[in-house]
Amino acid sequence: MHLFATHFGTYEVAANAVGKPCLKPFRHDPDPAEMGLGYLDLADHPERIRVPMVRRSWLDKGPLAGTSSERGREDFVEVSWDKVSTLVADELRRVHSTHGGQAVFGGSYGWASAGRFHHAQSQLKRLLNLAGGFTSSVNTYSYGAAGVLLPYILGPDYKDACDTSPSWSDIAENCELLVGFGGFRLTNAQVEAGGTGSHRAVEWLRRCQQSGVRIVVFSPAASDAPAGPNVRHIPLRPNTDTAVMLGMCHTLLAKGRVDREFLKRCTVGYAEFERYLKGDADGIAKDAAWASNISGVPADVIAEVADDLHCNRSLVNVAWSLQRARFGEQPFWAAIALASVAGHVGTRGCGFAFGLTAVNSVGQPVRRLKGPVFEQGENPVRHYIPVARITELLESPGSRLAYNGRSLELPDIRLVWWAGGNPFHHHQDLNRLAEAFRRPETVIVTENMWTGTARMADIVLPSAFPFERDDVAASSRDNWLVYSRRVMDPPAGVLTDHEAYCLIAAKLGCLEAFNGGLGTNEWLARVYEGYRDRYPELPDFQTFKMCGFAALDEGEEAPAPADHFGRFVADPQSSPLRTSSGRIEISSEIGNFGYPDIGRHPVWMPPEEWLGAPLARQHPIHLLSPQPAHRLHGQLEHSVASQNAKLNGYERFTLNPADAALLGLRDGQLCELYNDRGRTIAALTLNAGLISGVAVLPAGGWFRPDDQGVDHGGNPNTLTAITPASHLSQATAPNSCLISIRPWCAPTDKQDED
Repeated sequence: MHLFATHFGTYEVAANAVGKPCLKPFRHDPDPAEMGLGYLDLADHPERIRVPMVRRSWLDKGPLAGTSSERGREDFVEVSWDKVSTLVADELRRVHSTHGGQAVFGGSYGWASAGRFHHAQSQLKRLLNLAGGFTSSVNTYSYGAAGVLLPYILGPDYKDACDTSPSWSDIAENCELLVGFGGFRLTNAQVEAGGTGSHRAVEWLRRCQQSGVRIVVFSPAASDAPAGPNVRHIPLRPNTDTAVMLGMCHTLLAKGRVDREFLKRCTVGYAEFERYLKGDADGIAKDAAWASNISGVPADVIAEVADDLHCNRSLVNVAWSLQRARFGEQPFWAAIALASVAGHVGTRGCGFAFGLTAVNSVGQPVRRLKGPVFEQGENPVRHYIPVARITELLESPGSRLAYNGRSLELPDIRLVWWAGGNPFHHHQDLNRLAEAFRRPETVIVTENMWTGTARMADIVLPSAFPFERDDVAASSRDNWLVYSRRVMDPPAGVLTDHEAYCLIAAKLGCLEAFNGGLGTNEWLARVYEGYRDRYPELPDFQTFKMCGFAALDEGEEAPAPADHFGRFVADPQSSPLRTSSGRIEISSEIGNFGYPDIGRHPVWMPPEEWLGAPLARQHPIHLLSPQPAHRLHGQLEHSVASQNAKLNGYERFTLNPADAALLGLRDGQLCELYNDRGRTIAALTLNAGLISGVAVLPAGGWFRPDDQGVDHGGNPNTLTAITPASHLSQATAPNSCLISIRPWCAPTDKQDED
């Protein structure tokens, strides 16, 4: 079977009426993602990069001529692969010999390919390690705050959402009440890093509803609550979920419904947390009335849901979007505390979960594939940053960054090499990032399209699309392996990342070390055999290639899903968690770090930008920027599905009709969304299911600033701040953002004025 694997699912390759390759849904996928069906259309798109390109003045004058201020404003010159590989190799040698390996930043982050061999990060980092090392990054934009917090509270075994969430099958069988903070954005469940052969998250959610599980969703948008029976949506102000959870904890405390036996056996620090709830230090009881004043949720509703959590076998789910905000660790920590107070942790299908439907894999009752990748080798450089701190790294060489109990030195970056991602889509405060990107002496970008990041480069290496190469695709959180077969050849002069880096490695004198003496097909067999070493029931490589896929337990009775906290709760002494206490830490040593934005236990802190902030008098709209429904982050922006979702070529944003009327705006009107960080243009769509005071502009529109700095791509990160979630995680916080909105009046050109 001829298959093509992507992060949003697997597709069968067929031919259309005129014999041109096309994609159709994979026959084994019950809920295929339509967004990928037009992927092949990008092959000959006008924005395709087809030859190596070098910025003109960098090519003419060299990296030390001081022309970096022209980066992003200047044209490019075509060069040969031999020329560009020499330029790149020479520049790597110069920077390493003059400034050391820490002066190179390997900015590889993103979703370039579902394949395990043609994996952009692994390929580039292997080359950079052989060249002398580089400053690296840790954590993710998606889960950065939670990923740093949870090892302290639950232990490192529970850092990943899949290692924490109960299975959907257990939820359907045992849970009576599922309370979701942030909701269930079902289009997110179409995505999985590494891909999948079977999208089942939506199906499982429906099974839960059919089995009688009641679902309560706290979210500013009614669309975050799934359709179907047994669903209740409760609107609240953005960034106030923690306050609501604390109000529920206080309600259970005041009514004598705290599960003290569980708290004593399985947690530490509850007494300190209880004193905070009661207001012993500040005189403010964190009761339902207090939470109502902050969140806008009626106090009696908060108390009612708290009672339901206690009286029913319940599960508290927190969306990943909530930790992509200022103090983003707090809702995850508060959810753990609330589930512990209510007393259902350790009951199958109950307790707490993080990110059900955030991606396809969370909660899936399958054996997960833990397999090999293309080996990156050893990085001799020990400098690193949290992934969302690239602007500070480039702006402030020699300064220090507080992170996770450490003080990180920010080296002087002279060369940036980016592959497999587009920070001018996913990073915050893009205008500030653009200025920071003009500081290094050289920026190299490996890309297949003229993204905002490619346009900010000095050297651009064209890269083949995933459908223009063979690969083995797999997710470490899923049970499917797919042989992703080349659908078409890349344009003449376009290479895979591996082929391009082999040319550069040859110029550096490390070709054999880089390619291991193996061709691509041999590497694919090696990667696959690494899976077979761990899962001998998988077919041999040739059978796998012929069939096109393999799946653990597919068509068989799946093994019983993991009971993540069952053994621990049954006997905390013999099955302790790997926290400092061996138990769930409602109060933690994190507070000893002395950070001003995170303490010893869950608290609610008012962000600098939310609807209750003083800044709201100047910018009265809270902007939320969820993942888009018609593309993967910024990928597939030029596909048919993404373009059809726009209005006259502009991204759409939603606003409550009452807010639109107050601002004098009409449905479909082009509007300017702005604050002190930037301006972007998008088309208005009215949505009565969105609370007043909130605008929703999904991420993924390509950053396209005009000569006046106004972004016409509708990218919300033109407006968001680089302020971190906290000093602990230094994670991204785009969902704490205040803006204003006004009609867009396009400038009249001089000829019209005359």
